[in-house]
Amino acid sequence: MTRKPPSAKTPPAKKPPPSPFEAQREATKRAALNALKRAKRAADKAGVTLSEWEGEFIHSVSERVKTHGRAFADPEKGTPGQALSAMQGRKLKEITKKAKGEARGPRRRDDEPG
Repeated sequence: MTRKPPSAKTPPAKKPPPSPFEAQREATKRAALNALKRAKRAADKAGVTLSEWEGEFIHSVSERVKTHGRAFADPEKGTPGQALSAMQGRKLKEITKKAKGEARGPRRRDDEPG
């Protein structure tokens, strides 16, 4: 039985570095996914139950960001290069505040005689 000489391993082909646009797009995508995960984790940790709508919102937005890189199709609903639209960002902040136990909006004063 003859032994084969050890073959020299060739290094794998390197991918070209991503363009600055692609790098920014990936960073924005990761930031959006991390924000969604943090909101969900904060709610779970605090024992706050999210409504069915809020849970579905986090899940569906996460899936769209993973699949398409952003969660909205209409370019007028958000700035180019962003993963979440302005309204989605606002709703995510509301869910995060709810999870942290912060007030949802400005408190109203009782009508005081002036």
